[in-house]
Amino acid sequence: MTTEDTPAIRTESLTKSFGDVKALDGITLEVHKGELFGLVGPDGAGKSTLMRLLAAVMEPTSGNAWVASHPIGKGAERIKEKIAYMPQRFGLYEDLTVMENMVFYADIFDVPKAERAARMDRLLGFSGLVPFTGRLAGQLSGGMKQKLGLTCALIHTPEILFLDEPTNGVDPVSRRDFWKILYELLKEGTTIFVSTSYLDEAERCTEVGLIYEGRLLEKDTPAAIKARHAMPMIEVWCDNAHETVGTIKDDERVTGIGLYGDRLHIGLKERGDIEAVIGTLSDRGCATGGYREIAPSIEDVFFTMIGARGAGRDPG
Repeated sequence: MTTEDTPAIRTESLTKSFGDVKALDGITLEVHKGELFGLVGPDGAGKSTLMRLLAAVMEPTSGNAWVASHPIGKGAERIKEKIAYMPQRFGLYEDLTVMENMVFYADIFDVPKAERAARMDRLLGFSGLVPFTGRLAGQLSGGMKQKLGLTCALIHTPEILFLDEPTNGVDPVSRRDFWKILYELLKEGTTIFVSTSYLDEAERCTEVGLIYEGRLLEKDTPAAIKARHAMPMIEVWCDNAHETVGTIKDDERVTGIGLYGDRLHIGLKERGDIEAVIGTLSDRGCATGGYREIAPSIEDVFFTMIGARGAGRDPG
């Protein structure tokens, strides 16, 4: 295998236990250089644990992993030179200004003095923080804090960027802006490993890993995952959607149900079952406001895979 063919990230049967709790259960995956890989799953699925292992801030119980060709155990210090890791609670100093935070992280990463001004100017323009360099970090909005955290993480120009749920709790506009920045980094060849509980964000990644209860259920492109789990699906508007889930979830014609506010996404074994299932809903008290056929999203596929009928969440 040549250096160019070597994956940016590789794991083999990676496992992590905390006492009797197995947070990760035999994770094997590869992430190629220049890829935007999304690790997608609900809270408690093992996303943060995997990211901490790959960032070499925690040791596995068993299994192996290599990041930038270095093993996560013996090569931890070399790994830290090649990566940037932005945990959910990134260590910004709220009593320092935007610029002072950037200078602080430039010091931590030993960025040469001669290169700092150019790097900071580029990163500030990149993230839209130029007008806020003198503002205290504690006075920034949630979305701006995330951008500042990303800017500080990038100050030493890492090869691989680890982002642990960077858009969690961020407003939709800031989420969109944050992903725009990630796409620009991707164009420059940065390998990005991002975790998220927002399954709609999986559609924005070049490859996706679906994780649940510490196990990797699928890893592929979003299109390939959806194609592999293709199924007839209808979206039903229902005045009492939450109550209706329980009346239909055990129907043998139904493969899965996702709840989206006043809408249900119902997966079916056969397209010919649509009218019958709509009739059953009506008979069981669902005041339907109409329905339409839709193509399943990654979110719909995930709910079906884990058997989370009726456990859907409003997409963020």
